[in-house]
Amino acid sequence: MKFRAHETFFIRKGWLNKGLSQVYRNGDVFISKEVNPMDVFGVGSNMVKSLRYWMQAVGLTQEPAKGRRTQTLTTLGESVYAHDRYIEDIGTLMLLQYRLATNKDDATAWYYFFNGFNMAEFTRDNFVQGLQSFVRMTEGEEDVAIRSLNDDFACIVNTYLPRYKINPDKVSAENNIDCPLGELGLVDILDKKAKTYRKAIPSSEMFNPWVVMAIISEQAELAGGKTEVGLSDLLGAPGNIGKVFNLDTITMLDVLYKTEKLGFIRINRTAGLDVVTLNGLPTFRECVEQYYASINPQ
Repeated sequence: MKFRAHETFFIRKGWLNKGLSQVYRNGDVFISKEVNPMDVFGVGSNMVKSLRYWMQAVGLTQEPAKGRRTQTLTTLGESVYAHDRYIEDIGTLMLLQYRLATNKDDATAWYYFFNGFNMAEFTRDNFVQGLQSFVRMTEGEEDVAIRSLNDDFACIVNTYLPRYKINPDKVSAENNIDCPLGELGLVDILDKKAKTYRKAIPSSEMFNPWVVMAIISEQAELAGGKTEVGLSDLLGAPGNIGKVFNLDTITMLDVLYKTEKLGFIRINRTAGLDVVTLNGLPTFRECVEQYYASINPQ
């Protein structure tokens, strides 16, 4: 488990593109003694550490656990670099959100927020208390400093809430440092004065079937190659589309019916079954490549 590894900095627009490009050219960019990474990225040392963390947290790069901590692009990172290196497509953001929300080891607070924290409306204290309990219930984990958990909550809010909603009087067109994941609309302010927030449900129109298929395929593989999954699991099981995107039943069914047209899943709601049959699923990477092919036809 990791907490506050972001150095209190949420992902800024342009960061991931810059990180992708530099890691593609030189995997030693974050640890190089020949070139100062602060000069390469044009930010301070803490922001360099934050970017290094975020590249891994959203699944674009990876580092070995031992030995020289050189970064390499993951298969997702390779696909994004090849097809959307400026991180402009909504499907790319959804794939990064999926990786972030399922990264229990490196982005524990995000994992808990989407998969274990079931309050639709909440305050900072609600979340921090829940996260504390989650950590204590995890075998072998020690208590984490409250400051770290508070900082993680603040970073989650800044990840998904555009600054014009938080501090509209302090935002100018020349100073736009919003996180690109804010475009997904997964968190909103309920009461600014009381500092209460709510999980928001994105429109089903945002979802490309191939992105949904990528997630269903990988989750089925992680579950041992399932050929059938309940709608309730897709909605409520950790790591599935319902959890990582705050979906309700109606929105999820809209998304699934569009995805069904690809021919790899079949929704069965007869006789009270409420299951999705999986047939000949493509791999996660194949789905990602098909997504980019569908939005960038040759």
